[in-house]
Amino acid sequence: MTEVLLARRKAAVLAPSQLACLAKIPTVNLTAGCAHNCVYCYARSYSQNPGRGRITLYANTLEMLRAELPRKRKRPPAVYFSPSSDAFQPVPQVLELTYKIFEFLLAQRVGVAFLTKGKIPDRHMNLLKAHAPNVHAGIGLTTRDERISRAFEPGAAPPEARVAQIAALRQAGIDTQVRLDPILPGLTDDEETLNAVFATLGRLDVRDVAISTAFIRPSIARNVRHHVHDKKLAETFLRHYNPGAKLTMHGAGTSVTMPPAATRKAIYQRVRRLAGRYGIAIKICTCKNGDLATDSCHIAGNPSGKSHEPEQRTLF
Repeated sequence: MTEVLLARRKAAVLAPSQLACLAKIPTVNLTAGCAHNCVYCYARSYSQNPGRGRITLYANTLEMLRAELPRKRKRPPAVYFSPSSDAFQPVPQVLELTYKIFEFLLAQRVGVAFLTKGKIPDRHMNLLKAHAPNVHAGIGLTTRDERISRAFEPGAAPPEARVAQIAALRQAGIDTQVRLDPILPGLTDDEETLNAVFATLGRLDVRDVAISTAFIRPSIARNVRHHVHDKKLAETFLRHYNPGAKLTMHGAGTSVTMPPAATRKAIYQRVRRLAGRYGIAIKICTCKNGDLATDSCHIAGNPSGKSHEPEQRTLF
């Protein structure tokens, strides 16, 4: 059971992100903290995070947004949810606020873009379908292995529920990107596991998948060791970061540890090869892989309406 703390937002709602891939679109977090409790989540180390088992809900977000949007000299083409939380957490108050804000923005002809590992309720799905041209959906699918998903994403929707959502979104004509992010080295990067994912996505006619291996910081390593009860899984994952590659998050200026470049290069080449069997194009998240990739993973879709061509160029 997640404890919900209520707070009033003080800063502007439509805030730019520091991440390069979100530089052209305002972003909104409806909560600090997230009920999905993914152990690899970077946001769990943020100072405003209320701690495991609790979230802070910014209850006045819609009120502020109603006042803020008309004052914009240039109305944003879309708004992204959410850089450090999830709009579809399994918490009734969060889901209700998500619905009301999406409903308001879409009625104002402002698009919504989101990334979720949660279960999208039928009510929300019907709203998204009714405004399909103005919606970009991102579904995080780390693996189809429920054992690994439960260990690393204990509060998120089961993998099969996310697969079903991908099918429903695509059937409704909603622009849908799948994010194989994070790939967990040693656990979800082998040929059999990856092929199972891409075979499924190929059957759903998915053509756009963004990828990255997980990054860690000391707090993330502690979370993995403390909260992944299968210690073999935890250590199999963490050993790929000792030693790791110290990188700066593109646009954010913060340091993270990734697997060595050679390890990531081998994983990404394997991913490209297997995805290619099913006609799926791969985009690498440059924010986390500035040493191997050079373009955006387009996490928020294409709100500008301009072409994404040419395809992403990589350095290998």
